[in-house]
Amino acid sequence: MAEDDAEIDAALVAAMADGDRGAMATLYTRHASVLLGLAIRIVRERREAEDLLHDVFLEAWRSAKDFDPKRGRVRTWLAIRMRSRALDLQKSARVSRNAGDGGLELLVDDSEAASPDCARVRAALASLGDDQRRVIELAYFEGLSCTEIAERIAIPVGTVKSRVAAGLERLRAGLAAVRLPTRRPEKS
Repeated sequence: MAEDDAEIDAALVAAMADGDRGAMATLYTRHASVLLGLAIRIVRERREAEDLLHDVFLEAWRSAKDFDPKRGRVRTWLAIRMRSRALDLQKSARVSRNAGDGGLELLVDDSEAASPDCARVRAALASLGDDQRRVIELAYFEGLSCTEIAERIAIPVGTVKSRVAAGLERLRAGLAAVRLPTRRPEKS
């Protein structure tokens, strides 16, 4: 995300803190598709993901005054809220239904493919070996602990921790190395 985009998002959140509903609508338009894609990957049900999307933006509206742009980007702030809510929902549903653990299905929101950030992350993930990618997906998308991952794929906990650490390091390096041209926001 370009620096200009981060500044626009921060200004929108500041306007939301002052009660500007138009700013909320604009922020929603800018980030809803990516957040919905994230929620669908975690909860695997579009209806539940849409409910979570509504909840996250409602929470953002209510807590806009607490957002500090010095601590991070708006997109990250929203994504962390979405991931947390989705994992909470998924874990509570798994416990209440005692659901089986199927394979991780990655569902992609069509509009997400146009995102430069998405392309960077996909390129970095592609650089990982299957073993590293699997443990990172289980930790991130399913919210499993190292112990739960070890049980799921029948390997020692220490091996899980090593793969996560090595995979995250490769992702950091890959994201730093993959530079896509930044796009300027269109002027109206």
